Amino acid sequence: MELWYTENQTPDLRIGFRVKAVLHREKSDFQEIAVYETEQYGRLLALDDVVMTTDRDEFVYHEMMAHVALAAHPDPRRVLVVGGGDGGVVREVLKHPVEEVHLAEIDGRVVAVCREYFPAIAAGLDDPRVKIFVTDGIAHVREKENLYDVIIIDSTDPIGPAVGLFQEDFYRSVHRALTAGGLFAAQTESPFLNGELIRGMHRFLRGIFPVVRLCLASIPTYPGGLWTITLGSRGPDPREPAPGRAVPGGTRYYSPELHRAAFVLPPFVSALVEG
Repeated sequence: MELWYTENQTPDLRIGFRVKAVLHREKSDFQEIAVYETEQYGRLLALDDVVMTTDRDEFVYHEMMAHVALAAHPDPRRVLVVGGGDGGVVREVLKHPVEEVHLAEIDGRVVAVCREYFPAIAAGLDDPRVKIFVTDGIAHVREKENLYDVIIIDSTDPIGPAVGLFQEDFYRSVHRALTAGGLFAAQTESPFLNGELIRGMHRFLRGIFPVVRLCLASIPTYPGGLWTITLGSRGPDPREPAPGRAVPGGTRYYSPELHRAAFVLPPFVSALVEG
């Protein structure tokens, strides 16, 4: 008998993965956590039946979430990752000469499960520069002021505990928590399926940050395949790597050329951020 894992991406759209084995399943205090061994994408992490990451394509999302923001800042020393309990963004951040990385993840079980089943993704979590806070990221940011050079919001979809990570009040807290010249990067969903969310966020972000940009990445296991990352800056324009900044080697998706090209938007996406 064939075993399949199917994600209901919208009421009218599903994506399926042929499964070799169910490696882990549990209900934490916040969500259902599941790990599958799939035929096409290797190990797959799902939270509340939504695909978070897979062995095969994780590098695209994690590299773009980390390196665009870090490369745009001239001297990032202290970085906060909100969410991102799998550790992939932290792993990529550590490829830069940062002094300290804070991870604010609401569900400690996600961190534990990923350490066990995704060791290559979670490897950076044991670096001495990393401090893990098992806490509500919204509250963590609200309590900070002028502390972080870069904040990366690696959230789940805007449902459940993550809803607040897409709202105006949270980004006002992000602005206060950033140092002068600091910037944030946030995953902001699919331009095909979440256009109104992107449009609404960019409207209120333009009232908070002097520079707001959007870039694109191709992530085949995410709804629509085309994904957006929104960046807001108190200083540099994130469309260009900072002058003189060395780019980490060994990346499989990110490069300085790709950095610049990712901000070239199709007209239908430009219409969302300009509306």
